[in-house]
Amino acid sequence: MSATTSARRSADTTAVRKPKVSTGRRVSGWLWTLLAVAVALCWIFPVYWMVNSSFLSTVTLQKSTPTWLPFGGSWDNFKNVFADGTFVKALSISLGVTLLTVFVAIIVAFLGALAISRFRFKGRKSFILAMLLIQMLPAEGMFIAQFKMMASWGLVNNILGLTLLYAAAVIPFTLWMLRGFVAGVPAELEEAAMVDGLSRTQAFLRITFPLLAPGLVASAVYAFLQAWNEFTIALVVMQDNDVRTLPLWLRGLVQASATRETDWGLVMAGSTMVAVPVIIFFMIVQSKMSSGLVGGAVKG
Repeated sequence: MSATTSARRSADTTAVRKPKVSTGRRVSGWLWTLLAVAVALCWIFPVYWMVNSSFLSTVTLQKSTPTWLPFGGSWDNFKNVFADGTFVKALSISLGVTLLTVFVAIIVAFLGALAISRFRFKGRKSFILAMLLIQMLPAEGMFIAQFKMMASWGLVNNILGLTLLYAAAVIPFTLWMLRGFVAGVPAELEEAAMVDGLSRTQAFLRITFPLLAPGLVASAVYAFLQAWNEFTIALVVMQDNDVRTLPLWLRGLVQASATRETDWGLVMAGSTMVAVPVIIFFMIVQSKMSSGLVGGAVKG
C-alpha cells in the first residue's frame, strides 16, 4: 500500500469521525443568541434613554411623540449642571466618603477574613453567624439609633460620621466575600515559602497577597457601588444642603421648586454625570474584577 493511499484513508477516517452539528442545534444556538441580544438591549435601553434625554429640552421630552435620537439637542443641560457649583461640591463629598469607606472596609474586612480563614478560635462560628444575621436587619430600623449616635458624637452633617455608617454597613458582606477568597488560597503555599527561608510576613506578602488581589478588587467594587449609590443613610445624617452627596444633590434637582415643574432634561444630565465616575472606575478595574468574581465562587 502506497503512502498516498494510506494518507487518503487516514484523512477519510478523520473526516468521518468529526461530529456533525445538527440543524436543530444550530437553530437553537441562534435562538439563544437572539434572546441574549434582546435581554442586553432591554438592559441597556434605560441607560441610552437617560443619555439621550440629557441633550433634549423639557419641552421636547414632554411631547407625546418620543424623541429617539438627540438630533437638534444641545449641551445646555450639562452646562446648567455645572452652573451653580453645587454638583462639583457634591461630587467631592461623594468621592471623599466613598474612597474612605472603601479604604476602611477593605482593611477591616481583609484582616477579619484572614482571622476567620486561617485561625481556629473560640466563638469563630458564632461570629460568622452574626455577620449573616446583621445582613438580615433592615437598614431603616436602625436610622433613629444611628442618628442619635452621630448626634451625640457631633458627627451629623460630617463626612467622617457618614463614612463610619457606610463602612459599618459594607464591612459584613465584604468580609464574607473576602473569606471565600482567602479560604481558596491553600495555607501550604505560605508554609512552603517559610521552609525556603521566608518569614511569615514575607511569605504572605510575596505568595498569598498577590493571589488575593483579584478578590480585593472585586470586594472594593462592591464597597464602592454601595457607598456611591447610597441614599437613605445620607438623607438622615447629611441634613445640611452644603454637605449633600450626589444622590441627595440629584434629588434636589427633582424637588428644585414647589412652584415650577421639574426640568427633566437637567435631571437626566445630572444622572449621566453621576454615572460617569462609576464607569471610569469600572474601566480601571474590569480585568481584575471578572477574575475576582469567578475566583470567589470556587471555594468558601
